[in-house]
Amino acid sequence: MVEIDEANATQRIDNFLISKLKGVPKSRIYRMIRKGEVRVNSKRVKAEYRLKMGDSVRIPPVRTASVSNSESGARLIESRLSNRILYQDDDILAINKPFGIAVHGGTGLSFGLIEGLRALRKNDRFLELVHRLDRDTSGCLLIARKRSMLRQLHESFRNEQVGKRYTALLSGAFPRKKVRVDQPLRKNIRKSGEWMVEIREDGKASSTDFVRIRKFSQSSLVEVSPKTGRTHQIRVHAAHLGFPLAGDERYGQDEFNRKMRVFGLKRLFLHASCLEFRHPRDGRKMRIEAPLDPELTSVLERLQDDQGF
Repeated sequence: MVEIDEANATQRIDNFLISKLKGVPKSRIYRMIRKGEVRVNSKRVKAEYRLKMGDSVRIPPVRTASVSNSESGARLIESRLSNRILYQDDDILAINKPFGIAVHGGTGLSFGLIEGLRALRKNDRFLELVHRLDRDTSGCLLIARKRSMLRQLHESFRNEQVGKRYTALLSGAFPRKKVRVDQPLRKNIRKSGEWMVEIREDGKASSTDFVRIRKFSQSSLVEVSPKTGRTHQIRVHAAHLGFPLAGDERYGQDEFNRKMRVFGLKRLFLHASCLEFRHPRDGRKMRIEAPLDPELTSVLERLQDDQGF
């Protein structure tokens, strides 16, 4: 039996269980709720039930991720996060997320960045992702250290009050200084089980600004400002323009990616370089910047030096 305190009050019961039952598939958690295996104050509840201070939650015995797996995952995260804290105070934490780490555990992954942080920072009673970055994207990632901060920051993101800027390398010579793409996006599952994001009239409204920073012979460095936060938005909109991202194996150009590997690019060239927002505690303007990873700056230096590309 777990008694709910201030840290978890107002949280949905499904999200509470997901955070507590590490390594348990979400499908299993929702089945437990539907069948009444989970009880709040001895009563059945629906997945959308919001917890209240003092609620008693019965969680049935269920196999979770082992301690050894958690410890090894935490050590891996710790090694990858060395010197990557960009900002922290009592309310929020900002990290320069490394490439190749999922922000949370999920399908096929028992451990992600947020689980690693919780294992490492045991004195933090509350750590939750404010937003997400794809596994293949590096850069600014914001984490709330209090539930009240999480709610306010979520509202800021929903109301488009957060400025987001990414640095990306595109295939081809980007012809204009600034381009805006307004194309609706929809996620589709293919027969192979792989899901792709496509531009569809029945998709969700999506808007992205591209501003050219530097031109190389057959590629362009751009600053990208997504006005909405759809899955793979930047990658799909860039491909729609005919200038897909370097290193993009899903929406990109195989021949261009092979050429880029010659210059040392072994990943997607997409980096969340800056976040701008009002601090939910006192309203002060926040600007958090994440420098490009050395592997990406190295690629740019090689492109600059090479005159034949």
